[in-house]
Amino acid sequence: MYLLTDAERQTRTYSNRYAAHVLRQHQFNALCAARGWKNKLRLLVDAEFPPATLYLPKWNLRAEFWIEGAGDSYDTDTNESGVFHYLTTDQVRFYRLDAAQVTSGGFDPGFGARRGEEAAEPVALEEIPPLVFSEVMRDVDLFVGVASVGNDPNWADGGPEGRYQAYWQSYSFGDLSATAKTRRVVLDRLIPRLKIAAQCSLADRFLVVKGSVRTYKIHLGSGNILMEPNDQYLCIVSKQSAVAGTDRVFLPFEGDTTLSVILSKAFLLADDARIKDPSILSQIRHG
Repeated sequence: MYLLTDAERQTRTYSNRYAAHVLRQHQFNALCAARGWKNKLRLLVDAEFPPATLYLPKWNLRAEFWIEGAGDSYDTDTNESGVFHYLTTDQVRFYRLDAAQVTSGGFDPGFGARRGEEAAEPVALEEIPPLVFSEVMRDVDLFVGVASVGNDPNWADGGPEGRYQAYWQSYSFGDLSATAKTRRVVLDRLIPRLKIAAQCSLADRFLVVKGSVRTYKIHLGSGNILMEPNDQYLCIVSKQSAVAGTDRVFLPFEGDTTLSVILSKAFLLADDARIKDPSILSQIRHG
């Protein structure tokens, strides 16, 4: 359950729980379609774009996740069609179904009422049925957890011109989201049944795996890895085919590819003496 927080009671009409993230736009858009949200790809053009929106007619509500295109430079921040590669996230809000729609511009970031319309008043979060609030926040958590650049090992340098290095570091090894906390509970039950159980333990935000060469800390939110004793970053890039293949594996969780990645990394690192990949070996042996 995703429960209303004290911070959300303070802000009253909006949640900043999933603000200030950097997402891969095309992956986010695909997730929206899969979960029934309406969304338009953001372009660096003079046009209006509504928030990602989920319509909830049974409750006379719509949920909005405010997002913006990241950057202001063609080619660097967009593809050849002007579509942003990445998005930045902002507030989650709820409105009545017939309330006026807010929009933001490709050149002019920031949401506001359309020309000639008055800004609608959002519904107070405490008035949203708890189940509706929880399921909407679960979707948003999924969007951020899957599409964030923070769980991409290739982004250790912070992406284009290193602009997002602080964000990548914070997401990769920072506080756990609600989904990651649930993942920790699943692992707590699952680890004792694994053949590598004696080499694994849970510590705060990490699954700790003791190999023959090093001890590794796998972050439960991002799946990224630090190596003891000096918290050196270990870059392991999963093959897309391997990640996709987890859909056909029956495990005690549903739709959580990050948990699949964490488990696969744990098994690999528990037997680190047999690793042959030169890019991984060079990092493990030269700490």
